[in-house]
Amino acid sequence: MKTLVVAEKPSVARDLADALPGSFTNEETHYEGDEYVVTFAVGHLVQLVDPEVYDEKLKKWRMADLPIVPEEFKLAPRDAKAKKQLKAIHKLMKRDDVDRIINACDAGREGELIFAYIYETAGIDKPVQRLWVSSMTKQAIREGFERLRPGEELQPLEAAARSRSEADWLIGMNATRAATIRGRAWVGGVVSLGRVQTPTLAMMVKREREIQAFTPEPYRLVRAQFDPRYEGMWFEGNETRIFGDLARAEQIVDKVTGKDGTVEKMEQKEQSERPPLLYDLTSLQRDANRRFGFSARRTLQAAQSLYEDKKAITYPRTSSRYLSGDMVPFLKPTAETLVPIGEFAAAARYVLGLDQLPLQRVVNDARVSDHHAIIPTDVEHDVTRFSPDERRVFDLVARRFLAVFHPSARYQRTEVVTLVEEERFRTRGKITLEPGWRGVYGLESEVDKQAGKSDEDSDESAELPKLEQGQTVNCVNAEFEDKLTKPPPRYTEATLLSAMETAGKRIDDEELREAMKDSGLGTPATRAETIEVLIRRE
Repeated sequence: MKTLVVAEKPSVARDLADALPGSFTNEETHYEGDEYVVTFAVGHLVQLVDPEVYDEKLKKWRMADLPIVPEEFKLAPRDAKAKKQLKAIHKLMKRDDVDRIINACDAGREGELIFAYIYETAGIDKPVQRLWVSSMTKQAIREGFERLRPGEELQPLEAAARSRSEADWLIGMNATRAATIRGRAWVGGVVSLGRVQTPTLAMMVKREREIQAFTPEPYRLVRAQFDPRYEGMWFEGNETRIFGDLARAEQIVDKVTGKDGTVEKMEQKEQSERPPLLYDLTSLQRDANRRFGFSARRTLQAAQSLYEDKKAITYPRTSSRYLSGDMVPFLKPTAETLVPIGEFAAAARYVLGLDQLPLQRVVNDARVSDHHAIIPTDVEHDVTRFSPDERRVFDLVARRFLAVFHPSARYQRTEVVTLVEEERFRTRGKITLEPGWRGVYGLESEVDKQAGKSDEDSDESAELPKLEQGQTVNCVNAEFEDKLTKPPPRYTEATLLSAMETAGKRIDDEELREAMKDSGLGTPATRAETIEVLIRRE
């Protein structure tokens, strides 16, 4: 007897056949071996049918027919190509010599649904087991086949996937029809509404309205240069900006220029900055957008290719930023694979030289659900085979993996308050004492330095002259700068991903806010597609 293995796509089926024992013949729709038959879907082969399949009258969109709520959802092939492959899989499932089926679709909610729909439409009752792997290396696949999970164990995940699919259908079909019917007078075509895309669009519209309604307000900043050489910004209370009586800025300039002052306050303290957490998909997409200008979809495509084709990183469609305890023995071997890659060599050697890895913010079984954080795999990496996009995404993943095992970055921050003619000027300085994990990135990139800086923060000096409290200084020059308040910025893909991830925090209803606190809008795997859909539909 044989075991049928169902993969989510042809390339994965090929990798599975390569990893399984025995030789395989390559048929058009599957790989045939002595013990295993490996076949494949092409993503979603089966989908929920349109309303008119339930009732012919629903071909016409009428408000009187809403809401459309099927008693039982029906399934059908997505298109002619899907129908052909679905028929081939059904035929394999029904073979007399196949007594067991392994679901080897992507180890996640959608992979569970893809297989569930195929199995349901086959109309069979054969035992199912689940292959659950986070890496596509041969070793990981073989280990996965040694610890197959019972299909029933994943029933809750399948139920969640079905609920998501049916909720999308109910909201999409009903809300789209209702909005289109109501909007016929002012919209020429279909008004597409969806469970995730509509609230995402609503956040963007809300932000755009805030921008359009914003009225810039003029203000002035006053800066002074002192001898010995340093610069300070005028402040009063917690405010550095002068609103309303703008002439006051000129008066302050005239008042302090050329006058002696005193170092009223001189405070130094050390601060530390812990390494960031490992990447989940959303944080990886944010960083790739911020650093390289990549769209969320572009990052996902590169990460998926690194996972499936290059076998260089673990499963990318994850929402966890931690590793499970059983991965600890593989961490140093993973670091060892990065030593031959020049830009990672020093950081990788540091990790390998540690007697004990710092795991407090790396390993947390309670924070790992379907999949752990994205890290490099523990196989040799031929980066010359990577595309430019893959190289950049791999660089982010590899550096983050190494950075989490480095110590905190340490800084000395200095704050000086200079008093001149009863006017106060604040100066801030920052010196890196120990680069720590930042050394993996070459200290701070220019992007990091400028991200989110306020007018006051931008005046932070790298180093200040030696000053003492009570010291007399001279204000050699002062000047004011005219500025305008700025509206809230438009969303970038990075900030929109963050807004989608934390959307629940913006809900007024306490019960709904609690229900959404750990979920947000969409999933790490679907947020990119939601953004792309909104862009395409303009």
